[in-house]
Amino acid sequence: MVNAARIVAVISPDSAPSRRLVQNARESGMLIDATQGRRTRAVIITSDDHVVLCAILPDTIASRNNQNAEPGRHAASEDGAADE
Repeated sequence: MVNAARIVAVISPDSAPSRRLVQNARESGMLIDATQGRRTRAVIITSDDHVVLCAILPDTIASRNNQNAEPGRHAASEDGAADE
C-alpha cells in the first residue's frame, strides 16, 4: 500500500521517459516493485522520489484514490462495518 497523500503522479510504464525514470530509480535504490511477478501496468511516483511499480491500471488507482477522498466517507474496518 502507498500513502495516498504522498502520491505525486501515476503514469503508464510504456513510454520511454517512464522507462528511464524506472531505470534511474532502480540504479539509485529508490524503486519498489509491488507487482508480485505480474505485468507492470502503472508507475507511481511519490513525494519522496520513490518509484513504485504496480500491477493495477492507472485509471483504477485514480478512481480508488478519488473514492477514498470523498468527504463524509468513513473508513471501513476489516469486518466491513463502518468505524465510529
